[in-house]
Amino acid sequence: MGISVQKYNTFTFFKLPAAWWCGVRLKYIDKRKAIVIVTHKWANQNPFKSMFWAVQGMAAEFSTGTLVTNEIRESGKNISMLVMNNTANFSKKATGRITFTCEDGHLVKEALDKTIATGDGQTLWMKSVGVNEDGVVVSTFKFEWTVRLKS
Repeated sequence: MGISVQKYNTFTFFKLPAAWWCGVRLKYIDKRKAIVIVTHKWANQNPFKSMFWAVQGMAAEFSTGTLVTNEIRESGKNISMLVMNNTANFSKKATGRITFTCEDGHLVKEALDKTIATGDGQTLWMKSVGVNEDGVVVSTFKFEWTVRLKS
């Protein structure tokens, strides 16, 4: 498997400091699923005393992006990745510890195999669902990732 949880969290400190300071942390990753947590606190709240939507977005995107990164690394190819679009739905006030889970890892290999075989860029939509400590969904994010071979 690609990079360890600890290495991803260290990467976050150096390359995504806003996410790190807001408390975004990878907790689990395998080929199929990634789990990211973030806890509501003063530094990541909005004026309504709940977690700012952008902090939720960082955690959700990180859960999808780690799966793409791992699969690219395992392919051994020089492949770029970029978010082209995203949607979000907020269904409950986000307070306490929020856990974002993406279970779309199986979609990544398929897209990478196509881009490697054809040389054409591919897109895929990945979903990350955020739940609070009671298991209630607080937000759902979808990200459209593009992958393509670099020249």
